[in-house]
Amino acid sequence: MERLNYTHLTEFILTGVPHPPRLKTFLFVFFLLIYMLTQLGNLLILITVCADTQLHARPMYIFLGALSIIDMGISTIIVPRLMMNFTPGVKPIPFGGCVAQLYFYHFLGSSQCFLYTTMAYDRYLAICQPLRYPVLMSAKLSILLVAGAWVAGLIHGAIQAILTFRLPYCGPNQVDYFFCDIPAVLKLACADTTVNELVTFVDIGVVVASCFSLILLSYIYIIRAILRIRTADGRRRAFSTCGAHVTIVTVYYVPCAFIYLRPDSHSVLDGAAALFPTAITPFLNPLIYTLRNQEVKSALRRMIGGQRAKGEV
Repeated sequence: MERLNYTHLTEFILTGVPHPPRLKTFLFVFFLLIYMLTQLGNLLILITVCADTQLHARPMYIFLGALSIIDMGISTIIVPRLMMNFTPGVKPIPFGGCVAQLYFYHFLGSSQCFLYTTMAYDRYLAICQPLRYPVLMSAKLSILLVAGAWVAGLIHGAIQAILTFRLPYCGPNQVDYFFCDIPAVLKLACADTTVNELVTFVDIGVVVASCFSLILLSYIYIIRAILRIRTADGRRRAFSTCGAHVTIVTVYYVPCAFIYLRPDSHSVLDGAAALFPTAITPFLNPLIYTLRNQEVKSALRRMIGGQRAKGEV
């Protein structure tokens, strides 16, 4: 069989998010603010959880601290590169940089998916098994579950990166997207991508569908347990402990399903949908968990109050 000679690409050009040229400055400033607030908000939650003795040993807040780390990572991988598209000139991304971006995005994104499922299980135990909760969900177990989510994410990201970049890329090099993601990069491969598309659909579909199904099952039991609570105030408190998680899960899973679970889709809406898990959700997480969680707000007040007291001394 004759071997084909490929001239392998050394860089890719990301086209970015479609936008009117007159909005370049506005969009650059907008995403810069989003990125800065995302980092500050998640860092503040992480510091609060670690510093407050009433929070850092509780499973729910161990999960929240891990989620903050993931959000900061995803935002750092995607948003600064997105902002470069709103500055003058063409700024290609090296081939290795594209591989790294795809890998770390799917590593952190799948870890986040597994972590959301673990958080739903934690809420299920807290509401449906309140008396046994301290035994069933200890701080040590929660740390092991977080570690398991990270390991599963590492494996998932490696599978996706290896499958995508085992193919030859010989040109063109223009990725019609704002970051190196599987559907957009596969369009440039100089080989048949049918197997890759099928494996990607099945792999990501299994992860998303199984995690979402477990979350849904957890909340079916949670809602049944809440409806048995006799007092309206008790039901309100129980719902409030789950409201933030439900909101974030919805914002995360709906765009992911829209992007990855539609084979052969080349919709221009994919880019807009991808902004949610990559830029918007990491920005919203600290706001939602802070505004809806009285314990986090109380811990923030204690931390700020303690710093003021030290300053006055």
